[in-house]
Amino acid sequence: MQITGAVLEELGRQGPYAETLPITLSQLELDEPGAGEILVRIEVAGVCHSDLSVVNGSRPRPVPMLLGHEAAGIVEKLGEGVTDLRVGQRVVITFIPRCGSCEACAKDGLAPCINGSASNTAGSLLSGGMRLHRQGQDVFHHLGASGFADHAVVDRRSVVPVDEDVPARIAAVLGCAVLTGGGAVINAGRLKAGETIVVIGLGGVGMAALLTALAHDGIHAIAVDARQDKLDLALTLGAEQAFLPQDLVTSGVHADLVVEAVGKSVAFESGLNVLAPGGRLVTVGLPAPDDLATVSPLTLVARGQSIIGSYLGSSIAERDIPIFVEMWRSGRLPLEQLVSAEIHLSDINRAMDDLGSGSAIRQLIIFDGKL
Repeated sequence: MQITGAVLEELGRQGPYAETLPITLSQLELDEPGAGEILVRIEVAGVCHSDLSVVNGSRPRPVPMLLGHEAAGIVEKLGEGVTDLRVGQRVVITFIPRCGSCEACAKDGLAPCINGSASNTAGSLLSGGMRLHRQGQDVFHHLGASGFADHAVVDRRSVVPVDEDVPARIAAVLGCAVLTGGGAVINAGRLKAGETIVVIGLGGVGMAALLTALAHDGIHAIAVDARQDKLDLALTLGAEQAFLPQDLVTSGVHADLVVEAVGKSVAFESGLNVLAPGGRLVTVGLPAPDDLATVSPLTLVARGQSIIGSYLGSSIAERDIPIFVEMWRSGRLPLEQLVSAEIHLSDINRAMDDLGSGSAIRQLIIFDGKL
């Protein structure tokens, strides 16, 4: 079938992207779903900093690539062997499919699936190969999702169904922002009552971490960001304190848990500097490969501190998405607050500029003309 999608043509092109246009809207051919795959009509897709990291070249991927890894949509067709979903069902697309049989999949979410990671790196589906083509040439898939298009064919293991009361705008952010930020708090950080948590970086992932922390009773939440408008929002949502980065170290804060969601070594080091004895630093940001931090192993030992790397919030999507849905449904997790803008697919290059400037939390691409 013919689809329209946002294709990254070249890595590392200089911005502003609204002028240099590294991403083009293209007409592509999408294959029918094969065995173990499904066809999804995309309703909403979120624009994440991990998309920007591909565009600016800090996370190299093969191109041309149809971007987008956070999305929700409606199942339109089932491939052979898919019997546990139905046509018309809303699903969340997640960007780390789990094969369920490799060594990493046996680690309760602590490690990304080996086979899923390999297919993501190759730009293919977990089920093997590519389903996207343009003018006779293959177009690579982004993290098994390629959600910046009106339709996608994905492996069944890349989606989690949600109930009908979960709107598409909420379902979309569950697939990356909430699993990553919320999972960092619950799975990797294991936040406990009475603890102080510092969240560094209030993009979609960091704000999801803050909202998840605030959903717990007896928590002291502190927000850190370079933008005052985001700090003001954090205070409105329930954070007890909010600091600009340069003010954090002299603030006197001592955190039991720090979630670093910036993806820069300076933010990582700032998190270490405010970590209390016995504290945990969970890092979920994706810095450039050459952005290195300085760590004192002696301090870690003497103060009994831990550094935890967490990919996709150390989550298992089919286990954790229903947990976050129930938190949202009960009113404890106001995920609507993550949405800073609703845009058209044609706005995608400008959306990358807004991510780079730090002005965006979560921009949602709305399909079907329902903006």
